Amino acid sequence: MIRPTPRAVLLFGATVPVAIGLMIHDQTLWPIALDLGLFVLALIGLDALLCARPSRLSLTVDAPPRLYIGSEGQLSVSAAIEGASRAVSIQVLPEQSGDTAPPEPARLDVPPGAVGSVTLRVRPLRRGRITIEALWLRWRGPLGLAGRSQRRPQALTIDVVPDIRGIASAAVQFFSRDAIDGIKVQRQKGEGTEFEALRDHVQGLDNRFIDWKHSAKHLKLLSKEFRIERNHQIVLAFDTGYLMAEPIDGLPRLDHAIHAGLLLGWVALRSGDHVGSFGFDSRIRQYLQPSPGRNAFARLQNASGQLGYRAEETNFTLGLAELNSRLKRRALVVLFTEFIDTTTAGLLLESLQRMANRHAVIFVTLRDPLLADIVDAEPAGFRPVAEAVVARDLQRERAVVLERLARMGVHCLEIPPRGLAVGLVNRYLTIKQRGLL
Repeated sequence: MIRPTPRAVLLFGATVPVAIGLMIHDQTLWPIALDLGLFVLALIGLDALLCARPSRLSLTVDAPPRLYIGSEGQLSVSAAIEGASRAVSIQVLPEQSGDTAPPEPARLDVPPGAVGSVTLRVRPLRRGRITIEALWLRWRGPLGLAGRSQRRPQALTIDVVPDIRGIASAAVQFFSRDAIDGIKVQRQKGEGTEFEALRDHVQGLDNRFIDWKHSAKHLKLLSKEFRIERNHQIVLAFDTGYLMAEPIDGLPRLDHAIHAGLLLGWVALRSGDHVGSFGFDSRIRQYLQPSPGRNAFARLQNASGQLGYRAEETNFTLGLAELNSRLKRRALVVLFTEFIDTTTAGLLLESLQRMANRHAVIFVTLRDPLLADIVDAEPAGFRPVAEAVVARDLQRERAVVLERLARMGVHCLEIPPRGLAVGLVNRYLTIKQRGLL
C-alpha cells in the first residue's frame, strides 16, 4: 500500500497559503499557484516510483521454539532488497496474539546489496502459547514523501513454559549443603522411625531414645539412632482459581508456585520420595499419581505446564476432599493457594482440618510486598492513611488465619516470592529430618 507521509502532507499544506498570497497579490498568477500544488503532487508520485517494491523485498524470520515465563525472548528478522542502489530503513512491527507485553516497533536498516537484521523483544506475561501471525513493514522513498506498507503473514508459534533453568543448579546446592547424596551411598540420620544403630548415650542426646534393655545388658546407657525414611509420597496441590492469577513481582502467583513446586519435586525425587501433582479450582483439573525416579520429573514438568489460569472461585471442600480420598497412605501435601480474609478462608480451614488429620500439610501462600509498602508509607493525606488502615486490617486477618492453621498442625509458609523456593525446600527437609512423615 502506497500512502503519502506526514512530510508530504505538510509540504502540500504549505503551498496553500503561498497560493492564496499570490492570488491576493495578483489574480493573474493563479496558474502559478496551481502549479505549486501540482509540483508537490508530482514529487510525491516520483518518490513513490523510486520507493523499493515489495516484490523485491525478501524477509526471513526466526523465532525461538519456547520461552520461559519471566524472561524475554528475541525475534530475529533479516531482510534484503534485490537491486537496491541505496540503503533503506524499514520499520518492523509484529502482529502477535497471546498473553504478552505490547510489541514495540524496531528499525531495520538494509544496506544496498547486503542483508540487514534486527531483533524484536517478546516478553510473555503468562504461560501458554504466543503466535506471531504477521509482520507489518513500512518504509519510505528517497525523498521521504511517499511510503509503502505491507503485511507479511508468518504463523509462528512460541510455547511459554515454566522456568526450570535454575532448578538443577539450585537443587545441587541443597544436596551439597545437606549431603543428601554422594559418590557413595550415605545413610541420613534423623528423628525417623527406621532403626540405624546403637551408640553410647552422652549428654545432649534425647533421653526418649535410650534403649533400657540393652543398657541393662551392657551395664551402660545406650541410645538408639534412627535414619530418615524414604519412599514418602509428596503431592504438590496447586490452586488454579482467580486469586492465583493475580500478578506479583511481574508474574502470576501460580507461576511462582509452579517454580517452587518444581524445585521441591526435583529435590524430593533425588532423595528417593514419590512426587505427584494436583490442580483444582471450581472442579478437579489435574491429578498426577506420585511416582519415583528421575523420569518422573519430566511428567511433573509437563503436568505443571498444563495448569491454566482460571477466572473461577476455588472450591476447597471439593478439591481437598477428592485429594484426601485418592491418597491411600500418609503423604506430604503441599498446598499452594491464596485467600483474602477470615470469611473467605472459613471453608479452607475446615477442609484443611480433615486433611491434616491424615497427612502432613504445608500451607504455602505468597506475601504481597505491596501491603507492607502501604502500611509503612508516609501519611501525606487522608487517602494514604485510609489505605494503610485497610492494609493493616488485611495483614491482621491473614495472621489470624495462619495462626489457626498452625494450631491444627499445618505447617504454614508465608514468604515473599523471591524466597519461596528456598524456604519451601528448607521446610521439606526439616519435616523429613524430624520424621513427621
